[in-house]
Amino acid sequence: MLGNIDRILVERGVLSEEHLRHAAELAARRREPLVETIVKERLAKEEDVLQLLGEHQGVRFVNLKEDVVEEAAVKAVSARLVSHYSVMPVSLNGGVLTLAVSNPMDMSSTEDIETNLGFRVERVFACRDDIAEAIRKHYGVGADTVARIMDDMPRHEDGRVRRESHDLSKMAEDASVVKLVNQLFQQAIHDRATDIHFELFDDGAVVRRRIDGVLHDTKVPEDINVLYPALVSRIKLMANLNIVERRLPQDGRVRVTIGRKQYDLRVSIIPALHGENVVVRVLPTTMLLSLEDLGFSTQNLELMTRLIEQPHGVIFVTGPTGSGKSTTLYACLSRLNSAERKIITIEDPVEYEIRRIMQTPVKPGIGLTFATALRSMLRHDPDVMMVGEVRDLETAEITIQSALTGHLVLSTLHTNDAANGAVRLVDMGVDPYLVASSIRAFTAQRLVRVICKDCRETVTEDGKTRYRGAGCRKCNSTWYRGRVALCEILVADENIRKLIMAKASGDEIRRASESGGMTSMTQDGWNKVEQGVTTADEVLRVTSW
Repeated sequence: MLGNIDRILVERGVLSEEHLRHAAELAARRREPLVETIVKERLAKEEDVLQLLGEHQGVRFVNLKEDVVEEAAVKAVSARLVSHYSVMPVSLNGGVLTLAVSNPMDMSSTEDIETNLGFRVERVFACRDDIAEAIRKHYGVGADTVARIMDDMPRHEDGRVRRESHDLSKMAEDASVVKLVNQLFQQAIHDRATDIHFELFDDGAVVRRRIDGVLHDTKVPEDINVLYPALVSRIKLMANLNIVERRLPQDGRVRVTIGRKQYDLRVSIIPALHGENVVVRVLPTTMLLSLEDLGFSTQNLELMTRLIEQPHGVIFVTGPTGSGKSTTLYACLSRLNSAERKIITIEDPVEYEIRRIMQTPVKPGIGLTFATALRSMLRHDPDVMMVGEVRDLETAEITIQSALTGHLVLSTLHTNDAANGAVRLVDMGVDPYLVASSIRAFTAQRLVRVICKDCRETVTEDGKTRYRGAGCRKCNSTWYRGRVALCEILVADENIRKLIMAKASGDEIRRASESGGMTSMTQDGWNKVEQGVTTADEVLRVTSW
């Protein structure tokens, strides 16, 4: 330790005497610098320690989330060097390279870079996580791995990579390619992505991630264009797909462990103009959400709870793809799941496994459709049934007959709002009387992004207090983190049943339900804007249809 900096940490209130003694013991046992131990054990904030050390050593502290990193500096230092030493170039002026480091006691990295690149290096201090984030942002996810792969690839005399010499099946099993795919998956899951898109265009490969319902580009090294066929082949191997077939769509799945959690990856591959495009859907293997977690208003939560406790009838959750219908159904099943109830589901596919519930995936290729599975399901004496989706007349009629014979059935429909649920069933060919006598409720929902709690701030607009995000590391400067549902629940009371039997329009049913007290999705959204949960822009984005 330099001088009496340990005492200064205590005197400045950065570290307590007790924590200092504990850190000193650990550092001695591990034979590592005391500062590194303090940061590792989170005994003091890394930023506070580095700022104090900077004052002591005459080294500037920088915040890489806010300070501008110069492109010239990034190009001057290779991805392999910055990844190996965990440093980040900040600026390059007149042969002087400013380099951000997180370990104040390590001088070897700056000395090696000075020797290898011929620059005079000026150190600045920055937090370890900020350096790692800056490397991903400016060099791309897996940049060091890509650099190593490219170094080992055979080339022409002019230095160009010999693409025709690639053995894709061999490359797909190469340790570096395996590592690169794992890095892309791990980073996407770390950033809470629900889908990862690998796309190939005329000007190169693009990797995108869907986070909170919105797609974002992932910074990847330019050389990933050369490796794109190998990446696709690796993903195919993982999902047990045909690595040679590139002309037809393929679908598969693989279970992976990242950290302490397991995830199901649903892989879909389609041929496109410039090569195969891949979408990987990320699903946790267990569903932990409850109805309370979905963001329902108090009124809607109480109403939904009462509805699913009914002994029989059908409850339809409606909305477009990606509106959270399945999540709501799983939350309902979790609430109902008990030793006294037999619950059976038919799904396409089974997205989350729930203990004590019998879940059946449909397999149309062998004739196991929703309708055929439903007929067999009734012989298993269920109390509650979930049908993943009602797509056709046959499935709709069996679903309704199941409800009329004493079962509670949960299912989904693709309609824009709750009021058009009944209209959709009648259009399919279901007798209006059967619809009216079996349906307990239609619910409709959309997902809106939640204002990030770590950077939420208040603003005044038209004399009213509103809320918005300021942008921070937690939300990746998007202002939002997480999503909640906007919901409307249309209960099929006596008045609504009469309208259904009269084949009333969706608009007529909506007006009647709102007169009876239903809160529309749009109104639910504005309520959440008032409460500071989301923004007006988000409500307009998902309800403008």
